[in-house]
Amino acid sequence: MKKWMTRIAAAALALALIAGCSNAANPSAGEPEESKAEGANASQMETAVPTVEPPKGANVAAVGQLPEKPLRIAFLSFQNNPFWFPVRDGANAAKEYLKHYNTTVDYVVMGDDLTADRVVSAMETAIAQQYDAIVVVPIFDGTEVVINKAIDAGIPVMTVIAEGAKPSKRLAFMGQDAYAAGELAGQTIEKLTEGSGKVGVITGVFGATQHEKRMNGALDYLAANVPGIEIVGKYENRDKAETAYSLTKDMITAHPDLKIVYVTAGGPFGAAKAIQDLGLTGKVKVVAYDHIPENVKYVRSGEIAAAIAQDPFGQGFDSTVLMYNYLVAGEKPESDFLPVKLDVLTPDNVDELFPE
Repeated sequence: MKKWMTRIAAAALALALIAGCSNAANPSAGEPEESKAEGANASQMETAVPTVEPPKGANVAAVGQLPEKPLRIAFLSFQNNPFWFPVRDGANAAKEYLKHYNTTVDYVVMGDDLTADRVVSAMETAIAQQYDAIVVVPIFDGTEVVINKAIDAGIPVMTVIAEGAKPSKRLAFMGQDAYAAGELAGQTIEKLTEGSGKVGVITGVFGATQHEKRMNGALDYLAANVPGIEIVGKYENRDKAETAYSLTKDMITAHPDLKIVYVTAGGPFGAAKAIQDLGLTGKVKVVAYDHIPENVKYVRSGEIAAAIAQDPFGQGFDSTVLMYNYLVAGEKPESDFLPVKLDVLTPDNVDELFPE
C-alpha cells in the first residue's frame, strides 16, 4: 500500500512539472481567457491606425498613419478677451482628437497682455522643452527671430490668427487676409453710411500687424472711394471691451452725429453696449470682427451692423492637425498662407446662422 501511494505521488509530481514547463514556454497559457483578449487588444491598439471622426467645425483630418514615437505639440495663444475661447476650444478639440494618434497637445496661454515679449518668452520655453512642433499666435514684428530659432533647432512652427510683417521660416500661416478684411469693412461702412458721415476707429494694439492691416484696408478704401466719410479719430483699446465702451461714449459726446464705430480687433461688444446704454441703437452702428456669442448678441439687437468672421475654432483645430500630418507624413499645407473665409454676420442673417 505504501509503495502504491509513493507511485501516485511521483506521477502527480511529474504531471505538475510537465504543466509548469508548458506554461513557461507559453506564459499566457495559465491566464484567464479575458486577460488574453485584453492583451491582444492592447497590442492591436499600439499598431492599428484609429478611425476617429474630426469634430464639427473642423476642416482637416489626420493622415492615416501613426507616429514612430509619441509626439508633443505646443499651442501658444493669448487670453485677453472672449475671442480666444473658440481658439482654445479648437486646440483642445485637436488635443482630444490626436490623443488617439499617440500625440499630446498642450494649450499654453502666453498671457492676457498682447506683447512681443510674451511670445518670445513662451517660444523660448517651448524650444527648451523640446516639443516636436509649435503652433503660435506671434502677432508682432520681432517674433520672427525666435520662430527661426525653433526651426533651426529642428522644431517646425505654424503661425495662426495674426503674425508680424517680417517673414520667418514658419511652415505656413493660417488666418485672415487682414487687408482684404479691412477693405470689406470699408465697403460695409460705405453701404451703412450711404457714402457720408463720421466714423471713429478703435484698433486693438497700435503696431500689431493684423490690426494695422484691418484698419488701413478700411481707411484706404474709404479715402479712395468715399470722399464723404470723415474719420474723427483712431484709438487703441488693447482688445479690452471696457476700454471700447468708454472710447465709444467719448467719441459720441464729442461727435453727436457719429454714424459708425469701426473696431478692428477685440472688445467690439463694449462699443455696442455703450451705444445701447445711450439709447442710440439704429443711429450709431458698429462694424467689427468675429462671430463670438458676445458679438452675436448685439448683432441680434442691432448695435453691431456687421461682424466679419475668421473661424477661430477652425484655426485652433486645423493648424494643430496640419502640424501632426507634417510630423508624421511630411505632408505640407497646400500653401504657406491658408486664408479663412470672410463671412459677414448682420442683423438680416443672424437668425439663420445662429438660430436661438
